[in-house]
Amino acid sequence: MAGQMVSFPSNGTQGQGYLATPDSGKGAGVVVIQEWWGLNQNIKSVAERLAGEGYVALAPDLYKGQEAKEPDTAQKLMMAMKMDEAARDLSGAVDYLLGHEAVEPTKIGSIGFCLGGGLSLYLATLKPIDAAVSYYGVLGAQPDFSQVKGAVLGHYAEHDDFASPDSARALEKKLKELGKDAEFHVYPHTTHGFAHEFFETDIDTEKMGLPMRYSNEAAEISWQRTLDFFRKHLS
Repeated sequence: MAGQMVSFPSNGTQGQGYLATPDSGKGAGVVVIQEWWGLNQNIKSVAERLAGEGYVALAPDLYKGQEAKEPDTAQKLMMAMKMDEAARDLSGAVDYLLGHEAVEPTKIGSIGFCLGGGLSLYLATLKPIDAAVSYYGVLGAQPDFSQVKGAVLGHYAEHDDFASPDSARALEKKLKELGKDAEFHVYPHTTHGFAHEFFETDIDTEKMGLPMRYSNEAAEISWQRTLDFFRKHLS
């Protein structure tokens, strides 16, 4: 299902993003948040898959048109990204969806991967997100999780130096202690990036020596859990 690039207000500036809408013309909104590679075809495909499931999906371009295919560039782009600007773009994406005629019911979810997984959780502390999903989310500064209003779903790898299972369990415990609806899963025999099905075609992690491998089984199970989660909380 094809999408298109759109512009939206971002606290006095203009944000850009990839918007995919369902054939039905109506659906709850979902903000799709990029990995450190940028708004690449993988993230656009996630938005299109969500649109195919009946959601209005918007993936903001946090790198302003830049995209990485190797880790050094990705690292530089991520480090150059200003968190306050990213927060404005993400918040602007939520407001754009809330005001979009196709978003019905007016409920908003978020989903992110790696860098975006951490930002999905961060966004849930900034805006009234009804359902936030984090795939192996990497967190920098700790957000104020007491501000989370909706439910949280986490997907993490068993072998991950970036977002370890221990850190995932600790975060889940913290959220539950705050009275939040949180459910985290750790997938056996997986590494960071296990849901990135385009690794074999657009980013050669084998040659780069990165500990990232796509796992079809974990990707399918986690995706079904994500869809069930969104149906429960965004209907």
